[in-house]
Order: sequence, then C-alpha cells, then structure tokens
Amino acid sequence: MNPVKLKEGVYWVGEIDWELRNFHGYSTQRGSTYNAYLILDEKITLIDTVRSYLFDKMMKRLSSLIDPSHIHYIVSNHVEMDHSGSLPLLMKIAKNATIITSPHGQKGLQAHYKKNDWNFKVVKSDETISLGRKNMKFVLTPLVHWPDNMVSYLEEDRILFSNDAFGQHIASSERFDDEYPLGIIVDEAEKYYANIVLPYSSQVQKAMDAVTPLTIDMIAPSHGIVWRSHGKTIVEEYKKWASNQVDNKCLIIYDTMWKSTEKIADSIQEAFESHGIPVKMANLGHSHISDIIADVLTTRFICVGSPTLNSNMLPTVAGFLTYLKGLSPKNRIGLAFGSYGWGGQAVSHVENALKECGFKMMESIKVQYIPDETQLEEIFNKLKQAITMNESVLNKLPIEAQA
Repeated sequence: MNPVKLKEGVYWVGEIDWELRNFHGYSTQRGSTYNAYLILDEKITLIDTVRSYLFDKMMKRLSSLIDPSHIHYIVSNHVEMDHSGSLPLLMKIAKNATIITSPHGQKGLQAHYKKNDWNFKVVKSDETISLGRKNMKFVLTPLVHWPDNMVSYLEEDRILFSNDAFGQHIASSERFDDEYPLGIIVDEAEKYYANIVLPYSSQVQKAMDAVTPLTIDMIAPSHGIVWRSHGKTIVEEYKKWASNQVDNKCLIIYDTMWKSTEKIADSIQEAFESHGIPVKMANLGHSHISDIIADVLTTRFICVGSPTLNSNMLPTVAGFLTYLKGLSPKNRIGLAFGSYGWGGQAVSHVENALKECGFKMMESIKVQYIPDETQLEEIFNKLKQAITMNESVLNKLPIEAQA
C-alpha cells in the first residue's frame, strides 16, 4: 500500500496489522493499524512510528517520499511500543534527528530503550515549533492514557494528531471515515474507549477542554480510521463517554454450570423488560470480556451472576470483575445473583466486588440448587418492585446527578 495523502505535504505512512486479534487482553477481531504521519516541510517531520516487526514496511513507504536519513524531527506523542517500537531502528538511519516529546516522554523512552545518545527536544503544553512553512503546536494530555501522552496540532492544515484519543482497532486499506462504514468506526471507537481510556475519563475531559480552542478540520489518531468528515460525531461521543453518562439499559453478565444461574438470569431479564428497560445478556463462557465492557460503557444496570465453585465464584466471573474494577465505571447500579449447592459464597463475593467498583447495589439474589417456577416468579416480582424503587429515585435526581 502506498502512502496516503491527508493534505498537501502531509501523508499517512503507517502500517496495517491484519492479523492482530489480541491487544493487552482486548479482543481485536478487526485487526488494527499503527498510524505514523509524515510532514514534508523545510524540517521533515515524522509523527510516531509502528511496532518494530513492521518497521521495514513503514520504511518502504517513507522511502517512496523522502530519504529517511533526512528526517529532522520525530514526534513521539506516546512511549508505548505500538507507537515507538521502531524508534531504535529508525534512529540508526535518521542519526541527526531530534525527538520531540513531553518530559515524561523523554524519561519513558530512555527507560525503555536505554539510549543516552539520542537528541531530545522536550516540549511544554501549548509550545509551538516551526517546521518551516508550517507550525506544530503541542498539548500535553497526561494519563490519556499514560503519563507521557501528548497530542500535536498542525496549525496551518488544522490537523490534530490525537494519539490514542479517537482511535479504533480497525485494519483497513481505507484511511478516512467517509470511505468506511461510520457505524462500525463509532462502535470500534466505543470499544476502544471502554477498554483502554475509560479509567482516565476525568483526564479526557481536561484534554478535551485543552484542545477545544483549536480549529480542527481533521483528527488523525494513532490507530484506525482518520476523521475528516465526521469529526464532530466522535467528539460528541467522547464528551458523553468521558462524563460517564449512561442509558437506562440493563446488562446481565453471568456464567453457569448446570443452567441454574442461567434460569435466574432469565427471570432478571423478564423483570427489567417488564419495565420497558432494554436488556442484553452476556454469557462469559461465550463472550469476550472486552466486548462486554463495550456494553458496560453506556449501561446503567449491571447484573453479574455466578454459581458457587469451591467456595468462590467461577474463574470466568472473577476474571471479569477484576477487569471491570480496573476500568472504574461510574454511576452504575449493580445486582449480584447466583445458585449454589451448599456453601453459596459466590454471590457475596460478586456483591463485594461490585461494591468495590463503587456501584449502588440492589438486593442480591441467591437460590439453592435448581430454581423452580415458584422461586423464579418470586424473583421476578421482587426485582420488578426493586426496579420501580430505583427508577423512582433516579427520576427525582437532577439531570447532572444522573450523568
């Protein structure tokens, strides 16, 4: 694939990873791209690189436009190796290049690659550097999602090189949002936010405030599709996700041994649906946790169920709850449920885990052995009443308190 022109003198020179299916435990069924961008000016500038095993392909694209040894600046927006992995190899060719990065970026790159002979230019937030005819402004965005993170803004072309923000894991020969199905791009951006960016939502809000004064025609993230026609769409979605706004929906997540916990899940589904609340079911035996988390992002009611195994939850449920806690979703209502033979400890473990996530809890549901129709009807009726009480409280809250 040839370099792709974004604007005059600005090119995508990254690489497509068609085979990637797992990224830090996050399912990437559509693969991914590692987006590097080249700016042709008096001072030739490269923004980020690719993973080291894709270095040769990136260099082929670069070499079709320039002599890589003439690169003057390499902007490192992020230390993580899917961004900087090819930097040691590139610096052997572009020996006189200066690496532009944040203060934490310099520390991180030196710690990762043990190179003390690289030339660094450490920038502050809102600092601008002239590339010749064009100027590049830098905005530090710490903890979106590493301490070193920053974004770069090409002033004359109004391009925001947004680092991981607004990105998606999509492998595609199409580079722009008006060339690829928009619904898929937004869905993948939502999954990306939920699994990677969600814990740093307060920092995202600060970063959004910092870049709001900029006039942006194009958003070029480090992964996935470039936003040139629907930038306002993804910015509005980010505002919603970062503010932890949730929809009045229910997500029932469970695993089951002999279908007893599944029967309880079915009654819970019926109770929520009787209130007109949309429900989605996710069996952890068949669903990847990163796909489930994408649904957690916008869902108010989170119900988690497990039978008891060896005085504990099933490992699939325990793993999911550990993952959930790390992502720190806010403004959720939780429900723990499950079946048991004799000990019955699993439900209390689930409940405690959801409390540790900061969820407001509904009364848990625990049934010994196989729930019969009478027990299932009782679950339905009690839960229906509990939902009514929760909705009543929510309806009395001011809008900002519900968000």
